[in-house]
Amino acid sequence: MAWSATMIGALLGLGTQMYSNALRKLPYMRHPWEHVLGMGLGAVFVNQLVKWDVQLQQDLDKMLEKAKAANERRYFDEDEE
Repeated sequence: MAWSATMIGALLGLGTQMYSNALRKLPYMRHPWEHVLGMGLGAVFVNQLVKWDVQLQQDLDKMLEKAKAANERRYFDEDEE
């Protein structure tokens, strides 16, 4: 997943920079270093997004497990009293 996320981010950054140049009616590859910078920032952004999604899923699983345990204590432990 790391390589695909990096490639998607790089293409996103490159596409954003080329789109920006096209909107301003400039040559697509006007300043090549801007494209490299955009690709790097896009790759970092998408990789951080993937890490955030994984962390969010883990936190959600923990919360659901706690809620399930609380519900089991609430509804099934009362019957024993």
